[in-house]
Amino acid sequence: MKNEMKYYEISRDEWRVFHGRGDAYTGITDTELEQIRGLNDRISLADVSDIYLPLRHLIQMRQAEKSEFLEIKPHRTPFIIGIAGSVAVGKSTTARLLQLLLSRAYPDKKVQMITTDGFLYPTATLKQKGILDKKGFPESYDMPHLIQFMNAVKNNVGPVKAPKYSHQIYDIVRDEFDVIDDPDILIVEGINVLQLPSTEQIYVSDFFDFSIYVDAQAGLIKKWFLERFDLLLDLAKDDPTNYYYPYAISDRQSAFKMARRVWRDINLQNLNEYILPTRNRADVILHKTKHHVIDKVFLRKY
Repeated sequence: MKNEMKYYEISRDEWRVFHGRGDAYTGITDTELEQIRGLNDRISLADVSDIYLPLRHLIQMRQAEKSEFLEIKPHRTPFIIGIAGSVAVGKSTTARLLQLLLSRAYPDKKVQMITTDGFLYPTATLKQKGILDKKGFPESYDMPHLIQFMNAVKNNVGPVKAPKYSHQIYDIVRDEFDVIDDPDILIVEGINVLQLPSTEQIYVSDFFDFSIYVDAQAGLIKKWFLERFDLLLDLAKDDPTNYYYPYAISDRQSAFKMARRVWRDINLQNLNEYILPTRNRADVILHKTKHHVIDKVFLRKY
């Protein structure tokens, strides 16, 4: 990893002892982990104890420091956490698990979560702009809308609507929204949350109080992407309304040829050119190895 001097490199065994004593019990069950686990992702109670409890403790420390410095109640200025990383690396699982852990730590506070997928332009707009094959690239997002949304949340203007995206139809869901209403903590997950669009004077990351990048080698992410694609085909084979249905009922070999092309021409290019360069803007990098095991944590020094 470049710019290693900017981070402390901490092994899993070292990281696991960082949470406060008496903070080990969360009440989280294997059933709950199964419910929040992303497709083809892996998460265990050991991961919760070794990785996510220390991470929650660090977030709590950051939130307390900010509130004390500003001398305001935390709910007056929402504490916003950004989670970035490649497609298929497990960002959604990390986001949902943190939401659950923080909700358990703060039962009297509202902890909400959104994904920036909702701020992708609709498929019809992408076709009109001639960038459907660039879906996920910076130009495929309605960044002014996303920044307007973040500004409204940060300034507590009241309930704010975020467009809803469906992976089943591979598009924005018309007339459906996620409502973010005066949260104490908001988790924002997406491949683009740490990017610096050249056309904007304010960036999404300007609103973050804490940021996380979920990292892994590209070869592993490709493997997870293709495994997830296989599962998506199985889920779609009996649902003609599903985006993946035509691929599910066609020759599986041809479908995987298409998926490998999508990885090579779109996802890998997007990762190398736009996502990976944002890694060193994160406060914490969670490094994954085989089977989604987090083996190292990088903690930013400054």
